[in-house]
This record gives sequence, structure tokens and C-alpha cells, in this order.
Amino acid sequence: MRAKWAKRAAWAVIVAAVLIGGAWFAWPRPMSVDLATVATGPMEVTIDDEARTRVRHVYTVSAPIAGKVLRISDPIGAADASLHVGDQVIANETVVAVMQPMAPSFLDVRSREELQAAEAAAAAAVKLADAEARRIEAALGFSRDELQRAQSLATTNTISARTLEMAKLDVATNEAAWESAKAQLDVRRSEFAMATARLIDPSSADAPANPACCIQLRAPATGRILKIDQESEGVVAAGTRLIEIGDPLDLEVIADLLSTDAVQIKAGAPVRIDGWGGPAIRGTVTRIDPSGFVKVSALGIEEQRVRTTIDFVDPPEAWSRLGDEYRVIAHVSVWNAEGVLTVPVAALFRQGDDWAVFAVRDGRASVTVVAIGHRNDRTAEVLSGLSAGDRVVLHPSDRIKDGVAVSERATN
Repeated sequence: MRAKWAKRAAWAVIVAAVLIGGAWFAWPRPMSVDLATVATGPMEVTIDDEARTRVRHVYTVSAPIAGKVLRISDPIGAADASLHVGDQVIANETVVAVMQPMAPSFLDVRSREELQAAEAAAAAAVKLADAEARRIEAALGFSRDELQRAQSLATTNTISARTLEMAKLDVATNEAAWESAKAQLDVRRSEFAMATARLIDPSSADAPANPACCIQLRAPATGRILKIDQESEGVVAAGTRLIEIGDPLDLEVIADLLSTDAVQIKAGAPVRIDGWGGPAIRGTVTRIDPSGFVKVSALGIEEQRVRTTIDFVDPPEAWSRLGDEYRVIAHVSVWNAEGVLTVPVAALFRQGDDWAVFAVRDGRASVTVVAIGHRNDRTAEVLSGLSAGDRVVLHPSDRIKDGVAVSERATN
């Protein structure tokens, strides 16, 4: 009998152990979550966007006329015969570019034949004008001899006064005709030279050997070369951009902000500039353009942007390594305050039209509706619903429900 009861007791112990083990495994364990503490401290709301640096005053040297510009890196007459981006130039002294006349263009067969015929016609006109000048010169010599004879006869009253006057008139007329013939001969010779010049082709045109025949373009301002648009030698049209000059220490920051963000900014707002590879730099908003423009984002979305100009507050030693068209990140401050009760944005979720968090009380998650004020990308201002020191769940998943037991996840 005792053996029977002992056997039953052993089985009872085994069954009890199995039931206890099953209950232990089936009992819900607290979920491991990340927790954060609601705290009081300073808070700032900023508008963040990519921006770029820009030299405030850029001077562009352009070709004043059409012609051949020599290689920028080796201009004739420059004090430094090697100009490159970043080199220092002095206003009205440094020669930054030299232009020469263009070589004549090629002639096709018909154009060459026409010009040769025009040259022959001009040569014939020169001969005709020369012959006419010699004829008038001979007539002038004869009329002068006649005038001398008439003057000799007039002293003895052999001829009338009218005859003497007619002799003088012939001389004056022939002198005028001779002057006209000489001028006409000069015109015909010039026309012949023009016709001959039109026949010059590129192979027979010599480059000017005297630099005085060329145009030397000097730096309009003291600074450094920012960009060389036309580095190699070539023929350019009038107005072609050749080189840009500016002062790298005269920098400003240009940020193209969304129009919905720009309306929240005022001139004089403080700016923090970073993301350029160095420490953060202080700046201030100096101008917000009154007109916006459309800019297509990387995703192909048309956005209305407003150009905002920012000046550096820190001395040049803090940002001297920046240059023209460098990329930076601008954080424009639109609101800031001290002693603000804040909660991480990662703890917030929507419950209907309200904001809510999972506050941890007595080891369990409790849905708590909160009123939110200002907010940035990391924290939000708590107006009501939480107190300093409260613990909230970060990044709550769909497994977190009201009343679920939670525990803080261990961090390595």
C-alpha cells in the first residue's frame, strides 16, 4: 500500500512541476523597449536646408570685341606669365587676357573669282584716273604758260583785259581740276588696295608681331581668379565671358528655402552653419528676397523657393578655408527659449487628432495624451500631459498596448 501511495505522490510531483513550468513559460514577460526621460532645458526650432557660399562681388572680364583671344595662362605683357585659378591679381595692373585681330576667312572658288575681277577693275580704274590726272596736269601747264604770255602782252596793251582775265580763269579751273584728279587717283588706289586685301587668305595672313597692335585686358578689381571660362586660345564673339575675379574673403551664404519656411524668418535671425567639413560657424540673415522662383527637387517635384542671404558673424579666421560655391548646411533659428519641458519626437504618435505617448508607470505602458507646442526634428515642447522626470517609450511598435508590461532594454 505504501508503495502505491509513494508512486502516486511521485506522479503528483511530476505533474505539478510540469504545470508550474508551463505556467512560467506561458506567463507574459515585460517587453524590452527604449526609454527616454522628459526633461526641462533650452530648446530651439530651426529651418534646415542646404546652402552654398558665394563671393559677394564677382567681376567678369568679357571680350570687348570679336577677335582672337590668346591663351589665358600665358598672356602677352603680363607680369606673371602664368595665370591660373586662385592667383592674385591687382586692379588696373595685372593683364588677364590679350586679344588679337582675327585671321581672314577662307574663300570659295566663286568668291575668289569675283574678288579677282574686282581687283582687276580697281587696277584699271587706277590707270584711268592716273591718265586723267596727267592730262589735266598737262592742260594746267599749258594754261600757266598762256597766262604768262597774256600778262606780258597786257603790259603793252596788246590784248584786252578780258583776254587776260580768261587766261587767269583757265589756270584756276585747271588747278581745281588737277586737285580733283589727284584726289580721284587716291580714291582709285585705295579701292585697289581694298580689293587686294579681300583676297588675303588665312595661309598668307601673318600674326601681328607687335603687341601694341593688340588689346590688353587688365583686372577690373583686386582679388583672386575664381574661374577661367576661356582658357585656350581661340576666336570669340564680343561679350564672351573670359575670366571671373573676386575676393574669397568677401563671402556670403545663399540658401534657397521653401516659401513656407521663408515666411517664418526675419532679417537678423541667427544662423548656425555646418556640414562643410569644419566646426560650426555663426551667421545672421541679412536679406530675404521678395520674389520666389520654381526649383525642381531631386525627386522631380516642383517647389517654390525663396533666396535668403546670410552673412558670417564669426571672424574670417573661422571660415577662411571656405571658397566660392562651397556646400554648407544652414540652420536658421525661428524660435528659442530656456526652461522648456521637452519630449523626444520619437516617442510621439497620433491618437485620433491628438498627440500621445506611452508613459511608463509602475512598469506598464500607459497611453497619455499630450499637448505639443513648438517642435524640431529631435524634440517637442510639452504644454500639458507630462511632467519632468516622466519616462516614455521611444519608437513604440504595434506590439505596445495600453497596460502592457515593459522594461528598459539593456544597452551595451
